[in-house]
Amino acid sequence: MELNLTEIPRVKTLTKEVFLRDYFRPQKPVVIENCIEDWPAFEKWDLEYMKKVAGDKEVPLYDDRPVKHDEGFNEPHAKMKMAEYIDLLKSEPTKYRIFLWNVLKEVPILQKDFTYPNFGIRLMKGLPMLFFGGRNSHTFMHYDIDLANIFHFHFAGKKQCILFSQSESKHLYKIPHSLITREDIDFDAPDFEQWPALKNAKGHIAHLQHGNVLYIPEGYWHHMKYITPGFSMSLRAVARKPKNFLRAVYNIFFMRYYDNFMRRRKGQEWIDWKNEEAVKRTNNLMRTA
Repeated sequence: MELNLTEIPRVKTLTKEVFLRDYFRPQKPVVIENCIEDWPAFEKWDLEYMKKVAGDKEVPLYDDRPVKHDEGFNEPHAKMKMAEYIDLLKSEPTKYRIFLWNVLKEVPILQKDFTYPNFGIRLMKGLPMLFFGGRNSHTFMHYDIDLANIFHFHFAGKKQCILFSQSESKHLYKIPHSLITREDIDFDAPDFEQWPALKNAKGHIAHLQHGNVLYIPEGYWHHMKYITPGFSMSLRAVARKPKNFLRAVYNIFFMRYYDNFMRRRKGQEWIDWKNEEAVKRTNNLMRTA
């Protein structure tokens, strides 16, 4: 049995009027296939180019190991030079990923290779972020701390994206005081005997190739898997729904600090409690549904 996922609609191009009417206002995801052919990045950006312009930069790396109490919020698991990392990506499968790597801060020359598209909403121009991954590496199912609207531009290779709206959180075994689901869930082949609530979750799926752009509505859960080595860039816009904006403020200014405080105070006991609580709360919601 597989997750209940529908293919995300795909369009060749999209005017801002159609985007606002059909996708942004109703908060529906979409893949735009032909959006950035006029960017220099469309022709230039591949792994070798990134190695050339950023090879000497030390980059933070993350894998799929479970969260530990003694690791800070978004603390990397390893570091290496970008050139070494790209060689690793091309030579063998690796679980190491780069995420939230600020283009403007780390490699300003890359800013010349793209422009900010006009989708009818204001983008945060100081936060273009790069994400890299090796074959079969993946993120945990999560949503972003600021519940932003995200435009995810993919370069090189192929990538699978699974999305769920916040309304499906009750089925996903969400970890309390966190932005992730249970880390031991395999969203490619979930065990429905162990995680029965997932049978009720209704989500979306898309496969991205070079030049595709995925719009992820605000607060959507997302699980990203690199089918082949590649990288993406995300541009974001502030959450517009008042409820989501307030949740973003709470997450940024309270939730993450409270979670770090409890990790320091309770240690692994806090992590274990959160994992157990995720199952209890989800099971309770199933019984009352």
